[in-house]
Amino acid sequence: MAQYDNLPVFKAIYDLLLEVYQRTRNVPRDLRYTLVQDLKNELLDLMVLVYQANSQREKEPLLRKSLEVFMYVRLRIRLLKDMHHLSIAQFAQLCLKTESISKQLTAWHKYSQKVANEEGKDTETKV
Repeated sequence: MAQYDNLPVFKAIYDLLLEVYQRTRNVPRDLRYTLVQDLKNELLDLMVLVYQANSQREKEPLLRKSLEVFMYVRLRIRLLKDMHHLSIAQFAQLCLKTESISKQLTAWHKYSQKVANEEGKDTETKV
């Protein structure tokens, strides 16, 4: 089992969280304590889910939850752009990071499903 903080997906989420902190300094107070705070909390939750998935044998439910939480992250970033609190260039940069995270989480989820299916078949043949 790899250290969770050495996982590329964990590092990418952490980098995205840092960038969100940097990009949302000038967001109006009402949004900073609602939309932006929820975005930051969801990124932290996502980091915890990646840690948990990395440390448990049964990864698939946690990775499925990670993909769900990540959908909320993408939606909140899109809202910030649509409300003109992120420039097109800032939004594009965040989109590149979110795309990378999405690909990594999806690949890990598919792999964990494949492993779970193979383990299920192995136990059926042994019985």
